[in-house]
Amino acid sequence: MQNKWQLMPIASDDFIKKNSEYNKIILQRLFNRRLIKKQDIELFFEPDKISLSDPFLFKNMEAAASLAIKHIKEQNLIVIYGDYDADGVTATAVLIEILNIFKAKTTVYIPGRASEGYGLNKKAIAELIKIGAKLVITVDNGIRNKEEVAYAKNLGLDIIITDHHEPPAEKSDWPDCLIINPKAENYAYKDLAGVGVAFKFAQGLIKLSKLDEQLKNKLAEKVLDLVAIGTVADMVSLLGENRTLVSLGLKIINRRKRLGIAELVKIAQTNGNSNKKINSFHIGWQISPRLNSAGRLDHANTAYELLITKDKNEAEAIAKKLNIKNGERQKITEAITAYCRKVVEEKMLGDKILIVCSPNIADASAESWPEGVVGLVAGRLCEAYGRPVLVITKIKNEIKGSGRSIDEFNIMKAIEQAGRHLEKFGGHAAACGFTLKRAEALEKFSKEMKKIAGKALAEIELAQKILIEAEIDLSDINDELLEELEKFEPFGEDNDKPKFLSKGMQIMDKINMGANAQHIKFRFGPIWAVAFSQAEKLKEFKIGDKVDAVYCLEFNEFNGRRAAQMKIVDIKNAII
Repeated sequence: MQNKWQLMPIASDDFIKKNSEYNKIILQRLFNRRLIKKQDIELFFEPDKISLSDPFLFKNMEAAASLAIKHIKEQNLIVIYGDYDADGVTATAVLIEILNIFKAKTTVYIPGRASEGYGLNKKAIAELIKIGAKLVITVDNGIRNKEEVAYAKNLGLDIIITDHHEPPAEKSDWPDCLIINPKAENYAYKDLAGVGVAFKFAQGLIKLSKLDEQLKNKLAEKVLDLVAIGTVADMVSLLGENRTLVSLGLKIINRRKRLGIAELVKIAQTNGNSNKKINSFHIGWQISPRLNSAGRLDHANTAYELLITKDKNEAEAIAKKLNIKNGERQKITEAITAYCRKVVEEKMLGDKILIVCSPNIADASAESWPEGVVGLVAGRLCEAYGRPVLVITKIKNEIKGSGRSIDEFNIMKAIEQAGRHLEKFGGHAAACGFTLKRAEALEKFSKEMKKIAGKALAEIELAQKILIEAEIDLSDINDELLEELEKFEPFGEDNDKPKFLSKGMQIMDKINMGANAQHIKFRFGPIWAVAFSQAEKLKEFKIGDKVDAVYCLEFNEFNGRRAAQMKIVDIKNAII
């Protein structure tokens, strides 16, 4: 399937004239991000100078923080009830770290992905009552657990929900307890990750404490490395408050103070040198996948222990274990993705939504796909085919699925419309998870989702779109431009690494690379362009051919020297 190249609207002449101190390519990038005013541009380039918003802008913050402080003073057992992904694990570590500094009596509960599923469950609540819990604070979950919260309150537990997922459409379906969730109220910034909401709660606790202001600031800063990791890992917007949180957190990460993260960086061989500067790319592609691997194939407690350990030997051992798990996860994901692509190519290319089930989903005695990887597979298929995707598996005779979607289709609203077939579900516009009420409901649920998608996407051309910042010439590319582009870090959702288009470039040289010659490099004039894992796909291109290419720009650093290079996103024969 050919990708659709979409060039973003060209910046107005007036905007360029008013900001002539900037390179035109940089101005185009700013224009594309709707950064028009000089003040907004200046703040964008210096996000760590922006003051973090007051946590008490959350309407329930003072009441929730006061309740937690009451339990701290009474030395009641406080449970942080987490989630098994990198966002949930980092959020858990944030609150535990701050509560322990205040000498709270604490423990952690992270449910098993396969054995318990997402969010609060009654069995876990009963166990927490048995060990003497008096207050449960959820992180990255709970907003759809009305029944479980009522059960807990009937048993005498106090509950505080901190979450960032979409609340139920009807307020009567919300849990009856103190809720801290930007999507559940008029908090100005809606895109905080679960760890971001947990951090705001930690800020609230710190601000209500009697510590001096300097110490309060140090305590909040201490956990920002965790906030940056969870925020990038959860793929929320990296504009606004999240941009400030991640920028500040990256500074903490690069001090290498947290043993577990330092060891994880070392074993991932980030940048080929574990002493080099970490940025959002390394979090997204090297740190968070290893943290996530624990909850995907085993139990997330392993990742949590890595984040909180003070023992270097333990940190090294856990980092090695997570690295091995991540390798296993990669192999499983690749195998399932290959199967799904075959099914899609044979049967589903005309569908508006792709719904792929594990091949043995109807066999009660057979093993099915691990629940922890189906979301990754859905993400890969969504990217490859440019349409919403559900990938469905069977875990202990329960039918579970994960979805990923495109900008034009809110997948959370869609599964809510088909909610009568579901035991539980949650998520947001771009991603969801769900469990069916019964296996027999799978066919009806699938039909309804296809009907909903068919109606919503009837007039939309579905193809993988590549958004291009600007068309530029090879002569525009130099070290100064790359240094200016680096100021847009941290890159991520809503602020992705810029992609550029150059047309009519002649291939001057061609080299295969990698242990299995799986990578390929082309030379266009003085500039090399690398295409990772695309040697087979691009083998027909030869020296002398003229091509159009979409690419990112980066520095290639080798033996103490660095030079500008292209990283190929897509390439086609030039239209002459």
